[in-house]
Amino acid sequence: MSGYDPRTGTGIPTEPVGSLPRPSRLQQAYADYDEGRIDKAALEAEQEAAVEDSIERGRATGAPIISDGEQRWSSFATYPITDTLAGTGLAPTLGPGGQFFAIFADGHGRQLPKLERGPFSYVNYAADSLRKSLPHAGSTPMKQAVIAPSMLYPLKDPVADYSRDDFEAALIDECEKDIRAAFAAGAARVSVDFTEGRLATRADPRNPWTGAGLLPHFIELNNRVMARFSADERRNIGIHTCPGGDRDSVHSADVPYTNLLPSMFEIDAGYFLIQMASERDKDPVLQAIGENLRDDANGVAQTAYIGVTNPQNPRVESPEEVRDALVRAANFIPKEQLGATDDCGFSPFSIDEKPNHGSPDFARDVAFQKIHNRVEGTKLAAEKLGVAIP
Repeated sequence: MSGYDPRTGTGIPTEPVGSLPRPSRLQQAYADYDEGRIDKAALEAEQEAAVEDSIERGRATGAPIISDGEQRWSSFATYPITDTLAGTGLAPTLGPGGQFFAIFADGHGRQLPKLERGPFSYVNYAADSLRKSLPHAGSTPMKQAVIAPSMLYPLKDPVADYSRDDFEAALIDECEKDIRAAFAAGAARVSVDFTEGRLATRADPRNPWTGAGLLPHFIELNNRVMARFSADERRNIGIHTCPGGDRDSVHSADVPYTNLLPSMFEIDAGYFLIQMASERDKDPVLQAIGENLRDDANGVAQTAYIGVTNPQNPRVESPEEVRDALVRAANFIPKEQLGATDDCGFSPFSIDEKPNHGSPDFARDVAFQKIHNRVEGTKLAAEKLGVAIP
């Protein structure tokens, strides 16, 4: 495991969720690849250029830990099972026409592939991208996001000759492998994207999980993964929750956080990345975090990283705003268990016009400004709260 200390340089730990907006040129390359206008080598060249730029600009923010922005992925949710959102490179036991995992507030949805037969397995792992990215990072530590097993869970449509128990066992095995491979490749931290957690309690007939009562099972699936890791390993494994963030829209911001938080902290992870900057009524949520955050999650003291920047809004939060948000959070959360993050990935899908920003290229500029101010504001909060900066 990495010897990375998340408090180094900022006192209060801070890290990104994962994704960054893809440049317009890369988004066009994805579309051209799906249409057969360019080959995979040409797509990979654009991905590599976007990664190099993302890491260079990420390091320039002064952030103590960075990501490659998921520029080589078409989707934060389906990177293990397909190369592109259009289904190019789909895993052999999957097909098109799976469930929509979310309908966003602006009316658009995102769809998962359908499991057609067993066995289930990944065809890509997060470490495949990370290994290519690390040489660009130099001495700056990198984190890696992976998808939660619950995101890929099929709600219905049983598969002939392949039981749900067998599918779940394979899913847990693959998620464990994804995390272990990321650490083995050199990740200092790994966070598990759990955007479906809040969504699972939404009472909306368009939502595939409405009325299914799946949140307890989702928690169980994630804890089956956590049970594969020691307490020392889980200190560097996080869980991310948000109400979605695609095309500057969300899928579950209207769902009360209190539906999720008490259950979410039952997951035996070491830290949690929690959307907060865009939350309307913050104090009750901060109170719920403080009340449910555990000092001992099967051997690990949990840390709550509070979202202090809103990736869906082009307005850049000042360092002083970030400081004040963290100081406010410290009224409810012990400062020793407090961290700072962005509300969500800045662009979880490869085709994202970022309509509130006007263009994905401008959104990239905004993202790095927000990250820089998150880092500077976290330092100010540490000073204000008397947290020593190693």
